[in-house]
Amino acid sequence: MKRFLLLILMAMGVQVFACEPTASPFARVCAVGLDGVRWTDGFFYNRFDLCRTQMVPSMMRLMTGTNYTQFLRNFELVAGIEKDGRVRGASFNDGDFYKFLEGASATLAVTNDLALQKTLDDIIAVIAQAQRTNGYIDTWVQWHQAETNSKVAPFSDRNNWEVYNIGQLLTAASVHYRVTGKTNFLNIARKAADYIDNFFEKPTPELALHDMCPSHYMGILDLYRVTGEPRYLELGKKFMAMRGLVKDGSDNQDRIPFTKQDEAEGHAVRANYLYAGAADLFLETGDPSLWKPLAQIWTNVVTEKMYLTGGCGALYDGAAPDGAKEQKNITRIHQAYGRNFQLPNTTAHNETCANIGNALWNWRMFLATGAAKFMDVVELEFYNAVLSGMALDGTNFFYTNPLRVTDPLPTELRWSRTRVPFVSSFCCPPNLVRTIAESAGYAYAKSSDAIWVNLYGGSSLDAELGGEKIKLVQETEYPWNGKIRIKILECGKTEFTLKLRIPGWANGATVRVNNRPAESAISESYFEIRRAWQAGDFVELDLPMPVRLMEANPLVEETLNQVAVQRGPVVYCLESPDLPSGVKISGVMMPAAVKLTARYDQRLLDGVVVLEGNVLTRTEESWTGKLYRNYQPETFQTNRVKFIPYSVWQNRGPSEMSVWLPRN
Repeated sequence: MKRFLLLILMAMGVQVFACEPTASPFARVCAVGLDGVRWTDGFFYNRFDLCRTQMVPSMMRLMTGTNYTQFLRNFELVAGIEKDGRVRGASFNDGDFYKFLEGASATLAVTNDLALQKTLDDIIAVIAQAQRTNGYIDTWVQWHQAETNSKVAPFSDRNNWEVYNIGQLLTAASVHYRVTGKTNFLNIARKAADYIDNFFEKPTPELALHDMCPSHYMGILDLYRVTGEPRYLELGKKFMAMRGLVKDGSDNQDRIPFTKQDEAEGHAVRANYLYAGAADLFLETGDPSLWKPLAQIWTNVVTEKMYLTGGCGALYDGAAPDGAKEQKNITRIHQAYGRNFQLPNTTAHNETCANIGNALWNWRMFLATGAAKFMDVVELEFYNAVLSGMALDGTNFFYTNPLRVTDPLPTELRWSRTRVPFVSSFCCPPNLVRTIAESAGYAYAKSSDAIWVNLYGGSSLDAELGGEKIKLVQETEYPWNGKIRIKILECGKTEFTLKLRIPGWANGATVRVNNRPAESAISESYFEIRRAWQAGDFVELDLPMPVRLMEANPLVEETLNQVAVQRGPVVYCLESPDLPSGVKISGVMMPAAVKLTARYDQRLLDGVVVLEGNVLTRTEESWTGKLYRNYQPETFQTNRVKFIPYSVWQNRGPSEMSVWLPRN
């Protein structure tokens, strides 16, 4: 059967050979453990250090306290440890707490912080005490079910988010086990998975509705990989098959069976979690019926529905008008992918969780194929739409990530355009913690005889390949500088290949090995160097980083006749603190022949490369109370301004900002 699947996949253009015997059987590439790679210097080292020193401690205080809502206290109440009070907060709080525990656990792979380990063990003990003997655990349901005359029961209402919560538990416990080797959290996860396995033994359309935000697709396969329990793989297959039972869905990508889908629609976070979970299941089964929609949906997203920054989910509230022939049956869509080329800037939703979900999905697509284009998207997300979700202090966060902000805004918007320490839907901040804590794990990968260098940044790798130890270090100022040096510290005598990702934007990349030129590297691929390496060998990769003016497909109405600025993987924006006094964002125009010069400013925004050049500016008469007026030609002035990376905008107080500017 496996041979038959291999032949089908090869006919579809998918290369399929496992990287090592213990890897997912249909993975071309496998991940390197968190204990084998770490950031050592530069951009992502600074972000990881911020996560370790600020994000984890501050979020621990928030989630173990009661100032805004409750997380740990809900478990203490259900466990009977706390006697006074009641469960408070959103029904998905458990899942967000598990995400934070995953991120905190991931930092231990680098820090081995004994105090944090002790704190996590204490929290896990509380969770274990709150779990019912049959394995069920959900503090919101457990508390409300115990109330007099309550009609709340397990899986009685999809909006209780139980499966989402348990899915996050499964992943968090798996990461904790991989990092620490302890089974205390893993045992809780196994009991919960066994409960779900029994409860969903006979799927129904009503039960299928609980696939609302399918973190459990990834979670059950994470658990399968660390335990080897075949029932969990079968449960993953069952989860996917259940989607076909839903009738008249839309918000959750269940309007039609997954295998018949060819474009992204519905709630963007739920969509990207679904696609990541489907890719996970493909890695374990090689099911061609999963790969076909994944490939088609991916093409739809990156060519018609994704922002320049990697942002996903253009609409806060939209509709699926193509999902029903009769207007009265049009289904409302929440936080959704819009129609093709529907990419508004001021009202862009782009929830941070959707952007992280896109990175999770593309990582799994890369593992399945080894294609550089998927890591290009991961990199785009990491440097732009993901990191924009947090302030440089690590304690304030965006829920949405627009590409344009004006004062005044055209309408009152629900979510703040100023980063805040807490929002009622507190899913994004802990998602950022776990993403940054695990970011080094995306930097490298390996296959049977190759080391893959995916992300560039000061880092070290300590791995085994074919039973031989390999150690290397990477030195670079990326993404501010495209010069990368990789040095082999230790290796065996067997030949192996070093694969260097050449980003799609990197025209003219060159490679040198031990000071000798190699052939020119081709973009959108991995440049391969195969040899019998020796300790002390080094490779130098030079990725030219000219400033590029970007334009969008003219079908994107919101950016017609406008340009944006990108350098390397970093998308830039213009922010009002960098404009002349009296000039608003709407009064700026980009000359077609603009010359922008890159300069590193150590004192600005914790150290960034800014792009400086002359733009055209004008002051405008007030539009208050007017929708239209006679055209009033005005004289533009030339002013020198600086563009900053999009990810760090709004770190100097409330401001106007735009990624796209009208072109002259």
